[in-house]
Order: sequence, then C-alpha cells, then structure tokens
Amino acid sequence: MGIPGLKPYRYHPIQEWGEPLVPIPGDQFTLTLPHPYAKLGAPYGNYSPFSLRQSVLIKLLQAQDYLQQIKPGWRLNIFDGYRPNTVQVFMVEYTYQELLKIQPEIAPTDLLAQVYQIWAVPSDEPATPPPHSTGAAVDLTLIDEYGQAVDMGSPIDECSPRSLPDYYPRESPYAIHRNLLHQTMIHAGFVRHPEEWWHFSWGDQLWAWVTGAPNAHYGRVEEN
Repeated sequence: MGIPGLKPYRYHPIQEWGEPLVPIPGDQFTLTLPHPYAKLGAPYGNYSPFSLRQSVLIKLLQAQDYLQQIKPGWRLNIFDGYRPNTVQVFMVEYTYQELLKIQPEIAPTDLLAQVYQIWAVPSDEPATPPPHSTGAAVDLTLIDEYGQAVDMGSPIDECSPRSLPDYYPRESPYAIHRNLLHQTMIHAGFVRHPEEWWHFSWGDQLWAWVTGAPNAHYGRVEEN
C-alpha cells in the first residue's frame, strides 16, 4: 500500500550507485548564504545543504559552463541541495504553521495540500525517499553579470500557483528567465519538477520517471 500524498514517481525502482555526497564549490557557483533552512534551525547535523552526489555535481558544472557560453558573466545561484529527511519533516511542519497563521480558517487537510504542492512528503522508507534526501535534486535560480538576482516572478518555495513553471505568458520577462534556467539545466541532462520552476533532478526517481529510465540511480543517503 502506498504512502498517502506521494507523487507517482516516488514509486519508481531504485538501483543505488553508491556515490558519495560532495560539496558544491562556492568559487564556481553563487551559494545562498546564510542557508535559509539552517537559519530557521533545521536539523542538518553534520551535513551541508550545499552538497550533491558526485555525478550530479559534474552535471551541474556542465550546466554552469553552458549558461556562461550563452550568457557571459551569469551564474547559477544554488539555493538548496542535499536535505536529510529530518530537515524535510522540519520544513513541512514549519511551512504548515506559517500558512496556518495567515489562513486560520482553512481546514487542516487543505492547508497540508498547499504544503505538499511545494514540499515532498517526508518518508523514512528506503523505496520512497524525498528527492532532496537522495542528493540528486537541486533548487536554484540565476545571477546576472552584475551579480544581481534575476527576477523569476516568484520566490523559491512560495505556496501559490506562481510556482508553476508555466504560470506566466511566454512573452513575460519572468517566463523568459524561467525558460533560460530550464534550457540551461536540460542541456546538462537535468529534468525540472512539473510544479516548481526552481527544482531540477538528475538520477533520482523523478528523473527516471520523466526520462523513462528503468531505475533511479540514487536512493536516500543513509544519515549517520
């Protein structure tokens, strides 16, 4: 029996490659500092949110190189990478409580549905890891040649329809920026989350489900 609320891709088979987590180099990317979840007190322990599986980082470097070919001086701005399941639990609860403050009249089940538009359902089951808990998913945006954040039309993690990749008309500057990020990432083999303009994966269950690969390469990183 499946876990309620899980997206269909979370049941895709996993054949673990066993690659280590490696740090995302801050001299080659822009990192969002201080990290927003760690600042809230999310329990990362000895892990860094600015880390990914080894092959995923290689793909991310390829995406960065491509971006700088078509937009000299621009950079990928890394918002979040690896996320332990304990952090997933923390952020789901935090987001729920924040929504409850501004929508106290909404039924709990409806509030939770809003939360799960953005946040994957936490799971301790090895077969159904949250994407970021595999070290194969990354949340990111763009920095222009002047070092300024590019306006994408909504902030990362906003629980609203504006988070949908195709929310804005194609001729909108926001849509153009989102399409540039998408073009950059798919050039390196990533796939975009269908409901989040900022979320991209390579090698996890979402990637396998979208591309038709028989297995995902990465399951949950075992937390020490």
